[in-house]
Amino acid sequence: MSEPITYLEHWDRADAFDPPAVLRELSAEQPLSRMVYPDGHVGWLATGIEVAKEVLSSPAFSHNFHSAHFPVTKKGQPFPTMPIIPGMFIHMDPPEHTRYRATLTGEFTTHRVAALGERIEVAAAEQLTELRGLGSPADLVTAYVQPLCRRVLNDLLGISAEGGAILARLSETSNDDDVPVEDEFAASKEAFLYLRDCVEKERADPGDSMIGRLTGVPDLTDREITNMLLIVFVAGLTTCEGALAATSMALLHHREQLAAFRDACASGAGVENAVEELLRYTTVNQYQIFRTALTDVEVGGRLVSEGDTVTISLPAANRDGSRFAHADLLDLSRDPSGHLAFGYGVHICLGQRLARTLLTIALRTLVTGLPGLVPEVPAGDVRLRARTPVFSLHELLVRW
Repeated sequence: MSEPITYLEHWDRADAFDPPAVLRELSAEQPLSRMVYPDGHVGWLATGIEVAKEVLSSPAFSHNFHSAHFPVTKKGQPFPTMPIIPGMFIHMDPPEHTRYRATLTGEFTTHRVAALGERIEVAAAEQLTELRGLGSPADLVTAYVQPLCRRVLNDLLGISAEGGAILARLSETSNDDDVPVEDEFAASKEAFLYLRDCVEKERADPGDSMIGRLTGVPDLTDREITNMLLIVFVAGLTTCEGALAATSMALLHHREQLAAFRDACASGAGVENAVEELLRYTTVNQYQIFRTALTDVEVGGRLVSEGDTVTISLPAANRDGSRFAHADLLDLSRDPSGHLAFGYGVHICLGQRLARTLLTIALRTLVTGLPGLVPEVPAGDVRLRARTPVFSLHELLVRW
C-alpha cells in the first residue's frame, strides 16, 4: 500500500470485534505507513507492535498537544491545537509530566486498589441485583456497565453520586460528536467549577480522599489539582465503560470462551490471564494515542521528520501476527502478555491496576450471577460507538 491512507479509512469496522481491515493489512505489510490527517498534515500511522513500542518509548517524540496534528476530528472539524494547561499532565512531556504523575502514583498502589476492590465487589453485586430487577431483556450498558463504572470513579476521587453525575456529563458530551460543541463547553465548565469547589473545601479541611491528599502536596495549586482530577475521572470513566462493555460483548458472543471464563471463575485459576486476553482482543483505546517527532528520527527503518505526527493504532498492534499467533481469535488460554491495551512507555495508563481489578470483578460477578446470560441480538446488530477515540457500545441487550 504505497499511497497514504486518509484518517477516515481507519474508522470502518467489518464487524463488532475486529479493527478495520486496512489496519490489519498494514500491520502485516507496512507497520509504519503514511496517513493524511484531518488538517491535511501528511504524517504516519503505526500498526505494528514493535514500531508502536519504539515510538511510545522514545524521548525523540513529544506528547505535547500544542504542536501535534490530531488524528481525529472534533465535532466534524479538525481538532484545534491546545496550549499547555497546568495540571493536564497527560498532554505533557517529562519533566513536567513526571512531576504531576508522581503525585498520583500513590493513589493506585496495590494497597489502595485492594481497598477499592472490596467496594467494587459490593457495588457489582448491588448493580447485578438492580439488573435482575429490571427483568429480561435489559440493556447491560445502562443497567450495569455505566452505573458500576461511575460508582468506582466516584469512590476513587471521594465525591458524591451527584458530583459524579456532573463529571459523567463531561465524559458523555466530549465522546459524542453528535452533541453540539456549546453543550460540551457547558459540561466542561460545570465539571471544572464543581471540582474546584471540592478542592477548596478539602484544602480548608482535608479528609481521607484523593482530593484531600492532593491538597497536601506542596506547590500544587487549586487549578492544577482540579485539572488533574478532571483527567483522572473523565479518561478513567470513558475507558473503563468502553472496556467493560466491549469485553462483556466479546464474552457473550464467544460461547466457548464464555464457558472457559466461567470454569476459570469456579476454579479460581486463570481469571486474570483471561482478562488480559480480553483486553488485548477488544483494545478500546482506538485513535487518541499519537506523538510528534522533536527531531528527525528513524523508526522501523523509515525516516520520520521533525514535526511529523505518528498515530499509534493500539488495536492493530494488539492483532500483530508476529507477536500473537492467530491474533484475530479470542483465546482465553493464550499468553497475551506484552499487549498494549494500556499503552506503553512513560504515558502508560496510570490506573491500569484499578482497571484490571474492576474488569475482573465486574465480569466474574456478571457471568456467575447470571449463568443463563445470552445476547438478545446478533453481534452485527449491536449499536457501536465506533467513530470515537475510545471504542464502546450504545447498548448491549441481553436476556437470561
